[in-house]
Amino acid sequence: MAKRSLASLTADDLRGKRVLVRVDFNVPLDDTGAITDDTRIRAALPTIHDLIGKGAKVLLAAHFGRPKGQVNESMRLTPVAARLSELLGKPVVKTDSCIGPDAEAKVAAAAEGDVVLLENVRFFAEEEKNDPGFAEQLAGLADVYVNDAFGAAHRAHASTEGVTKFLRPSVAGYL
Repeated sequence: MAKRSLASLTADDLRGKRVLVRVDFNVPLDDTGAITDDTRIRAALPTIHDLIGKGAKVLLAAHFGRPKGQVNESMRLTPVAARLSELLGKPVVKTDSCIGPDAEAKVAAAAEGDVVLLENVRFFAEEEKNDPGFAEQLAGLADVYVNDAFGAAHRAHASTEGVTKFLRPSVAGYL
């Protein structure tokens, strides 16, 4: 039987593997850039904790706002990385981009149980277009895919649907 959910993957399946997790971290900020409601971040914690416990290298992909395929400094995931680090009680490494040399280097440096937050996938127009080349670059960072972004799962974007063509297994998270 094919493995379809994170619960079906064991520590032997995941130890040392780079696991790309699509999360929904599109959280509200106030005028100072502080997160006003971290419910979506907290909702991803069971999946993240499970992966850490199974010895995976956890790579988180998320969107924030609607930057229209352009880098928008106010839509960087920096506040999310800081809050997630507080909630996990451990450092979260944030990349400057979701693909490319910085992301590749930080993922390569990750040890078992480390968490890497990739920068906003919507900084690339290819994300919402479900561009196969962009999806392949994202998938190239990982060995396994987990979709834990229930709120974005209905969208056929590169980080929700496109990557599944390049990563096996591709499974559902706990959301």
